[in-house]
Amino acid sequence: MLSAESAAIVRTTLPVVGSSLDAITARFYETMFSERPELLDGLFNRGNQANGEQRQALAGSIAAFAGMLLERPGERPDHLLARIAHKHTAVGVTDDQYVIVHKYLFGAIAEVLGDALTPEVAAAWDEVYWLMAGALIAREARIYAEAGARNGATWRQWRVTARHVETPDVISFLLRPADDAPVPPARPGQYVSVRVRMPDGVHQLRQYTLSSAGDDTLRRITVKRVHGVPDGEVSTLLHDGVRPGDELTLSAPFGEVSLDDGDAPLVLASAGIGCTPIVAMLQHLAATGSRRRVLLLHADRSPADHALHEDMRQLADERIFWYEKDAAASDRDGLMDLDGVEIPAGAKAYLCGPVPFMRDVRGRLLKAGVAARDIHYEVFGPDLWLAAG
Repeated sequence: MLSAESAAIVRTTLPVVGSSLDAITARFYETMFSERPELLDGLFNRGNQANGEQRQALAGSIAAFAGMLLERPGERPDHLLARIAHKHTAVGVTDDQYVIVHKYLFGAIAEVLGDALTPEVAAAWDEVYWLMAGALIAREARIYAEAGARNGATWRQWRVTARHVETPDVISFLLRPADDAPVPPARPGQYVSVRVRMPDGVHQLRQYTLSSAGDDTLRRITVKRVHGVPDGEVSTLLHDGVRPGDELTLSAPFGEVSLDDGDAPLVLASAGIGCTPIVAMLQHLAATGSRRRVLLLHADRSPADHALHEDMRQLADERIFWYEKDAAASDRDGLMDLDGVEIPAGAKAYLCGPVPFMRDVRGRLLKAGVAARDIHYEVFGPDLWLAAG
């Protein structure tokens, strides 16, 4: 809980700090990477640094945490902290790195705010930072312990046993531990980090959902080639360079958005490559003989672009597919629209796809009577939903 003195100062200065957060985080990353370039090797995503998404996500999380401390001082923002902590453990963040971040973040705050950063204001925001950092360090320690690791040591080698082309831009890789040791447990909906060495020698990490837990010895990840300016460097490397027999370095499974074990009806809604956690959930339900009612909703550009299409058809009896192209193959054409779709009473919903898609579907589900607490979503990459909130 934020002290009364600091709360008063943070409340007064939040508009100024909030409006400057983008400049602060930009300066923070610029200075930190200039002086500590090793942090770009295997910890930070160069693509998200280049397009500004990581900066937006950091700014959004700081503003959201400070706002929650002020508006709900007796509550812990567990949902916010859980999402961040799982992202951190997936890339191997360690306790000492919070000290490094503090140094460069507060240096950037001082530089951007100038004389407005009085000692009292600095102390109040320092309290906000360490409340957030301390809560994350404690939560991340528990997550590492559950994964059977300590302080970031979750990496192991996996051998590619098969490669399957799902669509022109999506490939699935079937993986087995290279040492044939037991496979770490995973919950349906979780993801792993893949750590690869790029041609320039720098290691980069990306997170991919376990699109199938497989049996006791296999895992599957499904990778979409990222097109852009520039193209996604890790997805391109995996598509162009990885074949059966090659080895990949994977983390243990992480992610707080996973299928619950209750018996409430389910609404599983996805768009594009957001189908991957949904398929893992469907496979889990089938493997455990679940009798829960499941309504599967998926939107894509066309049948040819719909990865894991057959998995979805085989695993869900009650399903609706939307395609923007090839209306003849659609259950409904165009974008996902829930008008006329019967949403089961008391349903729990899981969403995955682009943030605008999830915002829209969440709003429609709320109007259909699904409780806000029962709508869960997974964001690939930095949480820009939070940053835009």
